[in-house]
Amino acid sequence: MADLTLFIGNKAYSSWSLRAWLALEHVARNVAIDPPYREVIIPLEGPGSRTTAIRPHSPSGKVPVLRDGDLLVWDSLAICEYLAESFPTAKLWPDDRAARAVARSVSAEMHSGFPALREQMTMNVRRDPIVLPPTPAVADEIARIVAVWHDCRKRFGAGGSFLFGRFSVADAMYAPVATRFRTYGVPLDDVSRAYVDAIYAMPEMQKWILDAKWETWAIEAYERVGK
Repeated sequence: MADLTLFIGNKAYSSWSLRAWLALEHVARNVAIDPPYREVIIPLEGPGSRTTAIRPHSPSGKVPVLRDGDLLVWDSLAICEYLAESFPTAKLWPDDRAARAVARSVSAEMHSGFPALREQMTMNVRRDPIVLPPTPAVADEIARIVAVWHDCRKRFGAGGSFLFGRFSVADAMYAPVATRFRTYGVPLDDVSRAYVDAIYAMPEMQKWILDAKWETWAIEAYERVGK
């Protein structure tokens, strides 16, 4: 029996929270979790923000954090790994050994890389799309991401619409990038556009975006990007 609580930030902005949340939602939709997991949203700024509210729950003082009974797991990729081990029938990693190794590699690359993209194109899933010309550094990172998507789809994607066919941790890791590409009008080829469409078509993704639109918090630094 699991006793899971996921602490996350604002759904409009928190890309790291989205990654862990998508993995947990996938588990919840495919495996009977008894009792169902609980979700706690902590605003990233302002009264009740993580500086005061998250400290009792997170050793790092950051979100997301997964609590399973007395155990705390922080960091998005660590949470995804924990869920994959705890609920193997959810198949959060590919079955094939080679595909699984590549999926872990591209997930780790996203986890540690692409700083220019994160800085220029902050996630904001509720804003109206704009065209934001990328800096040269961001353009290089976009090219690398598109290359990753092409390689994974070509070699491992025959079984479905995601990077490795069916949904995996790799898709949870790249989902916030898909939102950035759509929000900031990044031109995409057919393969990449189809992958972004597949991410947005997920019921879990639609639920996250709808929840984000109902949030009353606003962080000026995220809202003024591109203005």
